[in-house]
Amino acid sequence: MSQLRFRVVESAFEKQAAEPVAPAERPSAYYGELVFNREKMFKYLPGSAYRRLVDSIDNGTPLDRETADAVASGMKKWAMEKGATHYTHWFHPLTEGTAEKHDAFIEQDGKGGVLEEFDGKLLIQQEPDASSFPNGGIRNTFEARGYSAWDPSSPAFIVGDTLCVPTVFIAYTGESLDYKAPLLKALEAVNKAAVDVCHYFNPEVRKVCAYLGWEQEYFLVDEGLYAARPDLLMTGRTLIGHESAKNQQLEDHYFGAIPTRVMAFMKELEVEALRLGIPVKTRHNEVAPNQFELAPIFEECNLANDHNLLIMALMRKISRKHGFRVLLHEKPFKGVNGSGKHNNWSLGTDTGVLLMAPGKTPEENLRFVAFAVNVLKAVYTHNALLKASIASATNAHRLGANEAPPAIISCFLGAQLSRVLEHLENRDAEDFNLAGKQGMKLGIARIPELLIDNTDRNRTSPFAFTGNRFEFRAVGSSANCAAAMLVLNAAVADQLRQFKAEVDARIAAGKETFAAIIEVIRADIKACEAVHFDGNGYSEDWKAEAARRGLDCETSVPLIFDAYLRESSVRMFESTGVMTRKELEARNEVKWEMYTKKIQIEARVLGELAMNQIIPTAIKYQSSLIDNVYKTRALFPADKAARLSAKNMEIIEEIANRTIFIKEKVDEMVEARKIANRIGSEREKAIAYHDRIVPLMEAIRYPIDKLERIVDDRLWTLPKYRELLFIR
Repeated sequence: MSQLRFRVVESAFEKQAAEPVAPAERPSAYYGELVFNREKMFKYLPGSAYRRLVDSIDNGTPLDRETADAVASGMKKWAMEKGATHYTHWFHPLTEGTAEKHDAFIEQDGKGGVLEEFDGKLLIQQEPDASSFPNGGIRNTFEARGYSAWDPSSPAFIVGDTLCVPTVFIAYTGESLDYKAPLLKALEAVNKAAVDVCHYFNPEVRKVCAYLGWEQEYFLVDEGLYAARPDLLMTGRTLIGHESAKNQQLEDHYFGAIPTRVMAFMKELEVEALRLGIPVKTRHNEVAPNQFELAPIFEECNLANDHNLLIMALMRKISRKHGFRVLLHEKPFKGVNGSGKHNNWSLGTDTGVLLMAPGKTPEENLRFVAFAVNVLKAVYTHNALLKASIASATNAHRLGANEAPPAIISCFLGAQLSRVLEHLENRDAEDFNLAGKQGMKLGIARIPELLIDNTDRNRTSPFAFTGNRFEFRAVGSSANCAAAMLVLNAAVADQLRQFKAEVDARIAAGKETFAAIIEVIRADIKACEAVHFDGNGYSEDWKAEAARRGLDCETSVPLIFDAYLRESSVRMFESTGVMTRKELEARNEVKWEMYTKKIQIEARVLGELAMNQIIPTAIKYQSSLIDNVYKTRALFPADKAARLSAKNMEIIEEIANRTIFIKEKVDEMVEARKIANRIGSEREKAIAYHDRIVPLMEAIRYPIDKLERIVDDRLWTLPKYRELLFIR
């Protein structure tokens, strides 16, 4: 019965899924057709405007108003030819999502009619309400002015009938109120610092670009079942639910055949993504039932981040057309794997060199080792801050849950790179030889044997070297990648600047350049040994060892956020020009407030489910058992009736005990919320919610999940895991 009662949408969509929508052309024929990319710029812009815009994109050259007007005119013409009637500034407020306000391409013509208008002023700047988005106190309710400003480095695109212009979002007083503005500053900081270090090896390098390749994991559930679960609807995860008899233990879903309905969804998603210039490449079943993954080809970090936010919006929209709801929560189901968003990060030069990849000569390998060690040192120095960049109320359910990295930031390097660094650290200076260079010699010519991907992978490591890049595996599936990427790029930029200063000081003291580089590398390897760990991150021994090493082992999300305001973090952000102390303080206010609100919503939903559905359902079943006991005693002799009704009496008593416990804990949780809500400090309030409310929610869930096992299946009002987790 329970497998049929919630199947309210499947049949209609199965027919649709049998005929997936896809263009007849090959992907190359329609890739980027909804993007104002360089091909469109060249076609729709005057030659001078095109050259100035490309120079701005590539080199950050400011644009004059004349160029902006020309770009706006060409952009409008292209967009209207594609059917666009509106435009919007598309930005990333501190809500973790995106925001947009649509305006039509019309202005009054003074003659009773309208004409289509879109000039440089409208392209460059708009004025959203800065007080209505999270701002951490930077803007008061009566101080509404804020600005969205065009980001030329990320091309405009069309969704539906609207031209979307990627922008930053800042307060009237200049502080950033989004994720894009500090990300762009961090990318520029790492560009400048990395170029300076590259000049030790190749003076022709003019630009270093940070690349990002995200891997988006997600769940799909039937829309009808989703609608019947208030917890999924309002929080994105199941607050209650007993583990299914079959889940992922047979390991039969991972890389298995993709279900027909899911394939239809994936195909349409890929088509729409490719039309928007998102180079999606990989799709497959993930480990948990109903869990899937897609991943694109690597792109420049800012553009990749925009594309990830856009793909999540597309997933939500297109999934509903196929009778699904997409779940991007990091842990929507207890007892099965959660979802992450692995951020594969690397640096590359305008000369075509990947700085995280070994080379073919000793000098190239010294450059590779220099950058790898600097990344390692940055992660060591700011391991608490990097953890704070991926911490959230939702990701806390996933980290350390035996399918994701632990809540301790360490680096996996693999056997060969580890041996190289050990060799560098421990060998005497005279043992090194670098292609005839004078001074300290470098005996690491064997690094070319370290081919791309010639290293194992460690799924328990939150930050792993994987051949020609580092993989930040701790990022949550619902997160804005920019939160982690701006911290990582800023930290690496800061470390590279310190590295250059130390090398230059040794050169000024008479050291030969490569000898100075090696000397600093060796010191840095020793200094950051604590963050290097190639073992099992799930083990209890590692937690104890990490604490002994001095790594940050905090697990309370509100306390983890404190890392943003450590003096070392503030100094790093301010010295790189990424964020000011005021911006950091405001963002932490937002983070603490957001944490509190998410737990508060979950607690309210759980309380309502417990009191309005679970307890009444359990009592209804209990009443039927009591009725059966009375009838049994009336029908059979006393001794036989006692034997026959004994099991029912046990269940009756268990239901009574568990419902009483649930009621007591719900009341306790309500009172705890009232006390916490009176706390004025957002930080202290978030701590109270973590310390008092979250444990009460777990305490309430346990007896509810036990009741699910014993209450008549026909009475249970919520879809169970066995229904939610298996697409038919």
